[in-house]
Order: sequence, then C-alpha cells, then structure tokens
Amino acid sequence: MKHGLLGAGALLFTSVSLLGSPAMAEPVKGGVIDVATVGEPPTLDPMTSTADLVGMITQHIFETLYTFDKDWNVVPLLAEAMPDISQDGKIYAIKLRSGVKFQDGSDMTSKDVVASLKRWEEVASRGKQTASDIQSIEADGDLGVKITLKQPYAPLLSLLAFNNSAAIILPSDDQDMPLKKVIGTGPYMLKDRKPDQYIQLVRFDGYKSRSDAPNGYGGARHQYLDEIRFVPVPDPNTRVQGAIAGQFAYADSLPVESYDQVKGGKDKAMILKPFGWPVFMMNTKEGVLSNLQIRKAVQAAMNSEDMLLAAFGSKEFFTVDGSLYPEGFAWHSDAGTEAYNQGNPEKAAELLKKAGYDGKPIRILTSRQYEFHYKMAQVAQAYLEQAGFKVDMQVVDWATLTQRRADPKLWDMFITHSPFLPEPALNGYMQDSSPGWWATDAKHAAIEPFVTETDPKKRAALFSKVQQVTFDEVPMYKVGDFNALAAVSPELKDVNQASWPYFWNAYLQK
Repeated sequence: MKHGLLGAGALLFTSVSLLGSPAMAEPVKGGVIDVATVGEPPTLDPMTSTADLVGMITQHIFETLYTFDKDWNVVPLLAEAMPDISQDGKIYAIKLRSGVKFQDGSDMTSKDVVASLKRWEEVASRGKQTASDIQSIEADGDLGVKITLKQPYAPLLSLLAFNNSAAIILPSDDQDMPLKKVIGTGPYMLKDRKPDQYIQLVRFDGYKSRSDAPNGYGGARHQYLDEIRFVPVPDPNTRVQGAIAGQFAYADSLPVESYDQVKGGKDKAMILKPFGWPVFMMNTKEGVLSNLQIRKAVQAAMNSEDMLLAAFGSKEFFTVDGSLYPEGFAWHSDAGTEAYNQGNPEKAAELLKKAGYDGKPIRILTSRQYEFHYKMAQVAQAYLEQAGFKVDMQVVDWATLTQRRADPKLWDMFITHSPFLPEPALNGYMQDSSPGWWATDAKHAAIEPFVTETDPKKRAALFSKVQQVTFDEVPMYKVGDFNALAAVSPELKDVNQASWPYFWNAYLQK
C-alpha cells in the first residue's frame, strides 16, 4: 500500500488562496453573531443540494471525511489521516477518528460512514455520478472503511471533501430521504429554524475537534461563539445598509457597486479575489435549448463584456475571460475560447434560421437576491431579443430558483455562479445529473480519460479537451471571472476570506 493524494486537483492549484491563514490573537469565548445571507436555503440536507448557501450554513452542522486546507489540498476531517491507496489506484483504506460523537450523543463508527456514503451515491448529484465508478463500500472494523473502485477515479477525494452535494456523515439510523433529523458531527448544531427569519445554531458541547492547527477548512475547529444565526436578507440593498450600520457580524454577497459605501460604514469591506465565475446553464434535456444549433445561436449572441460591466461596473471586480479556469490555475486553457464573447446578433439570427427556430420563448430563471445575476440576465435578454429570440424572464427568489431548476419542464436557462474549485470534477456541469442534464458521447469521451488519469500534468492537458467539448456543445455559457464583496464587523476576529464563509475559530472582541 502507499499513501497518496491521487487526483486531489488542489495539487495543481497555484492561484491566490481564498481561505486565508488564521490571525494570531487571544480568543475569547462567548457571544452571538448574526450572518446576513442572500435568502432562505431550500434545504438543510447538503447531500441533496449544490446551492452554495446550503453548503455555507450546513458545513457548521455536518462534516465529511475530508476537507480542504488554505491551499485547497485535501486534508482529513472525520478521517484520521489520508487514505492508504493501493498501487493500482482502486482501493482506498480509510481510518476513522475515534471518539467522534453525533449531536444526539451517539458515537460515530464505520457503520454510520458506510450507510452515509451509500445514501450519498443514491441522492446526491455528485454521488450519483461517482457511484458508477464505485464497486463497493465496506466497513473494516468499527473505525475503518474500504472503498473499492472499478477503475482509478482521480477526483474521489475532492468529491468526498466538498461541502455541497456533500458526502456528509449521518447516524446510520437517520438516513431518511428527505432527511427528518438534522444531526451531524459538526461544532454547531441546529437549535431552531424560523423560515424567512433565521436559522439558529448553538455550540455542540460534545464536539471533538481535530488537534492539528487550523488550516483553511481543515485542522482544529474551535467553538468560541455561543451562537450563530443565519438571517435571510434577500434584498441586496438591505444587506448593504445593514453592513454600513454594523447590524450584522458578517454580510454575504454584497453588490460590488456598494464598495465605497461599505468602506465608509461600521463593518469592514472584504474583497474575495479571485472568487469565481457567473454562468448561464442551459437545459439540454427538454425544450427550446435541447437543440444544439439553437444553443450555438445563444452562444453567438452573448456579449460578456457588456454583461460584466452592467453587473460589476468597475474592472477591479471582473475580467473578460472565457477559459473555465483563469491564469494561475494549472487547468487554464484557451481551447474553444474563440466562440466566447462574440456579441454577434446577426450571426445568431442566421443560426436560428438554419435551426428552424419557431419563436417559442426561452424561459430564463434569475433572482435579485444576487443582484449581479439579474443585471447580467437583463443584458443577455437584450442581445437574445436582438438576435430574434423571444425571451420570458422569470425573476424569482433564490430558493424557488433552486427548486425549479430541478425540473426540466420549467426552464430553458438559469444564471448561477460558482467559486473556482480546485478539482474540475467538482463543477456541476461535469455531472450528467446536474440541472442542465448534459450527457453526450462527446462529453463522456473527453471526461473519462480526465477522471481516470492520476498523473497531475497529464490531467491538466486532458482538461483542455473537456473545455473544448463544452464550447462545442454549449451546455452553458460562462460570462467571465469576478471578485466578490462581503462585509465583516471589526469586532469579529479570525474570519478568513473563504468561498463558503465559516465561523468556527472566529470570536468576538469588543
């Protein structure tokens, strides 16, 4: 056996970390914080959702076998250490930490882990995709688990570490679908949830932290705060005014045009750079955009620069870039990018004519809870209508959008965004079951060599072929790269810049 980090794509990540390093200060226990979020999460079961909002909140309650450090390397969390991996890359032997308790007081054992990973295979979009590569998941004593693969699968550890569509560990007798009890092993547990008012988490006194130093999402998770309340504040201007007034300890996802206002307020402005990419996902399964030629017409019509300017204003907050990963990542490639940012309604109109477009409206789902989504959708609508499309813009709250996008009969395009993830296989478009349901022979021919190759340099070259097929088959349209804005109270210490903000290790200092 050998110790390995096979395919933890984080090994190829060379851009600036968003996870930060813990500041040196004397922590103080106690206190309650209010965290302003973009809205009400559709669920508290992170296995069943890829929404960042769900992952942000539930990562305090539930934990996974592995997680990511500040440099996006996979590190152990509920696992005792990195797995022993067989020479052929097919068998992962995982030793579990002893003494870990669930929030109902029961001990975590391999029985719970096996049941949870099997549930993940059945109900999580990323778990379903991974299941086809898994031959078996078995207990190896009370504190050991063995995962046997049909063939090497490089992204496995990153998938087990990810916090949405997450392989969370639940008690073996609490595997209901939908989840009936919110019981994890995390540092905070659910006390109360009042929809559209707050989700109240309190310290779990039975929590067993890792003993190693805090490191990104990894290492020790100290529970300095008594209580964390996630408060849905759907209106972005209300979040801005709350940050200026010092109403919230942390305000997430603020409109970037409010940067100067926030800088002059009571809370400190925090720029997350580089953060991620906004993207229009297309319904390749049903409706108008199941026709590839019509998707190519959408691609031809889109003007990324205008969308980014409308959404972010200052070039300090965006880059016009079609590559799926920006420079600084080993995954960066120019493959297929000649089809990006065409802004050519005339060409789009020709493609529509050849495709026999019948004038049926494209239903675009968007939400004003992420104001930059809404502004981009408005510009996209203008360019699409100029090309001859009819557009039905449907503005809904974020929870409704995440529910509707699960049904292929209800939409044609929706806009979302994602942080830059260390392993490309973590991105939703790589999964056949992710909303959009892109599943073609050409996609599979590009992805299979990429996910089965374990050599990091070869994987980087293979990813350019994955990017090429996304431009060829247009399951989505990446708008560009953007930086994000948040605000944090000067009294709240040790809150690091992070793609999914976390508040273990944070403390209040008056």
